This record gives sequence, structure tokens and C-alpha cells, in this order.
Amino acid sequence: MTGFVLNMIVLWNTIYMQAAVNQLRANGDSVNDADVASLSPRLYEHINMMGRYSFSMPEAVTKGELRPLRDPTDPN
Repeated sequence: MTGFVLNMIVLWNTIYMQAAVNQLRANGDSVNDADVASLSPRLYEHINMMGRYSFSMPEAVTKGELRPLRDPTDPN
């Protein structure tokens, strides 16, 4: 894997992991700092490296906002 791709994956994962932690804390869930410190943004199993990709960005993302996080209670 090239350094650029790995760096982009780490950046993406870091941004969304922090957003998820912030959302959990905002919802009143207990999130231990020690647990957050042990998270690793270097995971990439969720990314298919052998495919073609087509990206369409929602308008909110083009304005610098994050995509909405998944709701674990949503059946989809």
C-alpha cells in the first residue's frame, strides 16, 4: 500500500473515530480516556483495495462537514 493511501485512511479513520467518541460523550455515554488512547486509526480491513471507486460527495461534505455517523438503533 502506498504511503499516500495509508495516510489518507489514517486521517479518515482518525476524524470519524473522534466524531464517534464526541457523539457518545454528547449522548451521555461513558467513554474512558484509556480506551480512546488504545484505539488505532491504522485499520483498513473495511476498505476494498481491489476495486473501482466512484465518489459523489454530498453538498454538506463539500462544505467541510462530516457525513452523519450511523445510528446503531437504525435497522438499515
